[in-house]
Amino acid sequence: MATAAATSATEPETEPKAGPKAEGEEDEIKAAKTRRKVLSRAVAAATYKTTGPGREQQEEGVSESDGDEYAMASSAESSPGEYEWEYDEEEEKNQLEIERLEEQLSINVYDYNCHVDLIRLLRLEGELTKVRMARQKMSEIFPLTEELWLEWLHDEITMALDGLDREHVYDLFEKAVKDYICPNIWLEYGQYSVGGIGQKGGLEKVRSVFERALSSVGLHMTKGLAIWEAYREFESAIVEAARLEKVHSLFRRQLAIPLYEMEATFAEYEEWSEDPIPESVIQNYNKALQQLEKYKPYEDALLEAEAPRLAEYQAYIDFEMKVGDPARIQLIFERALVENCLVPDLWIRYSQYLDRQLKVKDLVLSVHNRAVRNCPWTVALWSRYLLAMERHGVDHQVIADSSKELEELRSAFTRALEYLKQEVEERFNESGDPSCTIMQNWARIEARLCNNMQKARELWDSIMTKGNAKYANMWLEYYNLERAHGDTQHCRKALHRAVQCTSDYPEHVCEVLLTLERTEGTLEDWDIAVQKTETRLARVNEQRIKAAEKEAALAQQEEEKAEHRKKTRAEKKALKKKKKTRGTDKRKADEDDEKEWGDDEEEPASKRRKVENSVPPAGEAQALEAETGLFGRSAPVAIEPPSKQKERAAALKRDVPKVLHDSSKDGVTVFVSNLPYSMDEPDAKLRPLFEACGDVVEVRPIFSNRGDFRGYCYVEFKEEKSALKALELDRKNVEGRPMFVSPCVDKSKNPDFKVFRYSTALEKHKLFISGLPFSCTKEELEEICKAHGTVRDIRLVTNRAGKPKGLAYVEYENESQASQAVMKMDGMTIKENVIKVAISNPPQRKVPEQPEARKGPGGPMVPRQIYGARGRGRTQLSLLPRALQRTSTAVAQAENGPAPKPAATSAATEAPKMSNADFAKLLLRK
Repeated sequence: MATAAATSATEPETEPKAGPKAEGEEDEIKAAKTRRKVLSRAVAAATYKTTGPGREQQEEGVSESDGDEYAMASSAESSPGEYEWEYDEEEEKNQLEIERLEEQLSINVYDYNCHVDLIRLLRLEGELTKVRMARQKMSEIFPLTEELWLEWLHDEITMALDGLDREHVYDLFEKAVKDYICPNIWLEYGQYSVGGIGQKGGLEKVRSVFERALSSVGLHMTKGLAIWEAYREFESAIVEAARLEKVHSLFRRQLAIPLYEMEATFAEYEEWSEDPIPESVIQNYNKALQQLEKYKPYEDALLEAEAPRLAEYQAYIDFEMKVGDPARIQLIFERALVENCLVPDLWIRYSQYLDRQLKVKDLVLSVHNRAVRNCPWTVALWSRYLLAMERHGVDHQVIADSSKELEELRSAFTRALEYLKQEVEERFNESGDPSCTIMQNWARIEARLCNNMQKARELWDSIMTKGNAKYANMWLEYYNLERAHGDTQHCRKALHRAVQCTSDYPEHVCEVLLTLERTEGTLEDWDIAVQKTETRLARVNEQRIKAAEKEAALAQQEEEKAEHRKKTRAEKKALKKKKKTRGTDKRKADEDDEKEWGDDEEEPASKRRKVENSVPPAGEAQALEAETGLFGRSAPVAIEPPSKQKERAAALKRDVPKVLHDSSKDGVTVFVSNLPYSMDEPDAKLRPLFEACGDVVEVRPIFSNRGDFRGYCYVEFKEEKSALKALELDRKNVEGRPMFVSPCVDKSKNPDFKVFRYSTALEKHKLFISGLPFSCTKEELEEICKAHGTVRDIRLVTNRAGKPKGLAYVEYENESQASQAVMKMDGMTIKENVIKVAISNPPQRKVPEQPEARKGPGGPMVPRQIYGARGRGRTQLSLLPRALQRTSTAVAQAENGPAPKPAATSAATEAPKMSNADFAKLLLRK
């Protein structure tokens, strides 16, 4: 292929002479250049396509249209000007882009994408020499991926014509297999080496390559099979007496390793072998099959997951570490690093395993070197690399004055500082080394190892000009360096500057200066130091006093503002209370001092139930008023004061007519609540809604004594299945509020009954989302969530008024989708709100303790609630005469309905009912 391409590339140079003459010699030259450009691109395109049909095109510069360019070359002779303008324009555009990329790389040679784009364009333009140089330069800085290496190798293989070129290709293969573990590169290496079998030592070279490939990737469960098969095919093709034994050995070695498609390999061995398979081989084969079953879950997880599959590789590594096979552990680390080469933690874990377990010098140092090439920004990798070199006895470079090594070291420090300035400070407006650690280390090396205090002082001057002069610890670090490697004069000078510049801990610096003068200085030096320190500390104290006063003033202002806000809130609250409507549903807590004896405010509950559906007659009211005359008082008849009117309204409100409910029909009745109070004609509006569930017998809304709707009702159906279907209308929006629909249950008989349709346990397929904006709709949230899986249901949590609370529950099809959604959505910003996402696991509600039953004064057991929250106190007084005391029984009341009638008692045991007048007469007899 390479010979044909080279021949076709030289033919166009003679074609212009045979063709018709153009108008000018210049046009002929341009046409020839155009044809050469087309052919060079065709060669590049053909070379690229030799990578095989199974490999995808990785670079945009080589497309399907490249094949058409080669076809155009044949017509370039007859019509040289037809396509000339098109290629000249494209060539000029590509040349400008190449110049831009080269200029950018001259500024920043570590721009990975620039290297890739430059190689692509140079390859497209047919600049083979420049492409080779660009690839060489990139490979020195970065490890290349499998795709880049294969592309480079195929180009070089195509151009290799003699033995020297073949040796160059061998060198490239050796570099390629060192960057990453790539089965495809090893396979190409083995197949290419087969082509040189006719040369001296060719057979040994092929076998050496294949044996190294098996050591590197032969254990690869999914891709190692290709290496084994290629090696066997090569050995089978060699006509030698010992080849049969070699093939037998390869089959036996392969069958002892757990690989995919082992059964087919075993069947092939049975068919190929003329002798029966030895029992030891069968035992090793069965053992490998058992091992394969253990590895399959991890391999299947890798096949199903998407790149980079770091979590799956981590699980696989943990499994291999437990098994403890060093070769397999090394292989799985290498496989993981192919897709996660920029993860420093993975390199650290790999190098740590090699340092502690294998301890093979060449292998350990190779991995450390690859780690710092992939992640050069990670300090931990560099420090581990240096420790590994020291541990394995690598020769140290001794630093000496005026030596080449020292200049290289200084150059490295300089490049590091320039990198921090260009890549960190200018891009992010932040210091990459705020404490100037690099410069401090440089200064220590200059002072301790090079005895160059002048350079160290220059470095420390630069450190102080970067905003570190106000920190006492920086000055003391410089002082300690001068103290150890400098002289007393420079120590004194540094401390004098520190006294003037330090703002965080000046007392400490002053103390160090006085200590120095006390031990090293003269009396005159002591006096100067005392004067400077006293003056400086006095100024610092003044500044601190001013700062404290300013802080106190600010605190006072904040306190005044807070007091003003508190006063304003109190005024607004008082104003709101004045504007509050007088109509209220609450019962008055305290009795008015002017309340009269004849009021029926504290009328017994039994008496109210007796007349619950009627208003007391006028004659009875007059009789009660007449009875109050016994006490020498007279009640107003015609006109009542406002307070009296309020009391009577409250009394009437307590006598609200109850809607009768038959508890025997609970099975066909539902209780509907949280309806709008402003709903007109609830019966007419709710009946069509519930008739969709079945035949409705009656809708019983609850009204107040003034005729206002209380917001709840009973809906009775003909059949029980209709009532059960009506429960599905729970939380349905009715006039802007969620309607609550629950079963009609008597809570006195079922105190633990709770109506909550949603699970309160851990649900791994459901997410709980908080922090949502109140304006977020169900459709908007579903659009966001469905990107991470199949959404089965979404519920936005609202309050009783139907207003969103910023919470939601999202149910996915399975647990894995929910887990992925948690990782990708937690912390997401929706309409300037940062949401929190977690697996639904509501906290357990605290169940109140059951009240203890206690014995009442008459003997029977009564619940504790009768005496209030604190029970019956010892100091409680009974205001009812003992002659009138009766045994009270707890009367169970049905939920949302009237209490059932008390059980009938005998006339002999029941005390006669007395009016207020009779009660007053009894008191007067005492």
